[in-house]
Amino acid sequence: MPDWDDVFAEKGKFFTKPHPDMERIANLFIEEGIKRILDLGCGTGRHLLFLLKKGFEIYGLDGSPNGLEIAKNWLNKENLSSELTCQKIEQKLPYKDGFFDAVVSIQVIHHNLMKDILFTVNEIERILRKEGFIFLTFPLHKIFYLKKENMKKVETRTYIPLKGLEKGLPHHFFTIPELKRVFRAFELTEIYIDKTNHRAILGQKN
Repeated sequence: MPDWDDVFAEKGKFFTKPHPDMERIANLFIEEGIKRILDLGCGTGRHLLFLLKKGFEIYGLDGSPNGLEIAKNWLNKENLSSELTCQKIEQKLPYKDGFFDAVVSIQVIHHNLMKDILFTVNEIERILRKEGFIFLTFPLHKIFYLKKENMKKVETRTYIPLKGLEKGLPHHFFTIPELKRVFRAFELTEIYIDKTNHRAILGQKN
């Protein structure tokens, strides 16, 4: 199975611009008194940089050593710093219960089988304080870039691409009812398709 670590090693700072809604989300967080945020699957650091410049206390976690090295160097050039952790998201997150005010995760959580996705969501719930926020995005099945014959189905709505940049990496495609079930510990105030043609959810822990 390929790894995003290999992608980052080959392509470097692969993503540079923040999610198009991150400005709005950051303003909401400021209004709600959010201070400490986890970027889950932070990659090379585009949202770490953006949110640090907004004045938040940001932590980053990613499974790619190469991605985190790029993020660290990028932050250093901007005279910024963040606590970065190299770890897979399907492992117990190294933070205390209720440690964060918000978790953001852009196009990350769907890259797993459902049992691991459920584990990650439970960990997000654990490390968020009561009424803490989530802002997460996921791909839409209907606009997925691979044709059906180039995908192997491994479980319900979960496919592994047989070619392309993300060859061998699981992709789970959520339905809206499934999102509501999986994130039932949260009040989902927004479920919508963003400008990148991904489904986005904004919610608060009950």
